[in-house]
Amino acid sequence: MIWVFGIVIVLVLGGVAAVAAGRGEPMSEAYDDRPDALVPADRPLTAADLRSVRFSVALRGYRMSEVDALLARLGAELEAAREVADPPPAEEHDAPCP
Repeated sequence: MIWVFGIVIVLVLGGVAAVAAGRGEPMSEAYDDRPDALVPADRPLTAADLRSVRFSVALRGYRMSEVDALLARLGAELEAAREVADPPPAEEHDAPCP
């Protein structure tokens, strides 16, 4: 008699698991609910763009990939701005002094 109850319990638990799993259908794709760190890609960043950036929070802080991407872009834009603002000095030729 105990075996019958054991088999019934296993069948009931298996049925509950099948229903909970979606009756054999694959799980739907996960929805990524993280907010996007939106910055304009078609123009240089402004101070207002940087003030409005919000990174999504991960388990131990911010998502490193988002922060790294923004820092890499800021570094490249700063280098480009410095090259335009401060062109390299012209080479001095060895001309005789009068």
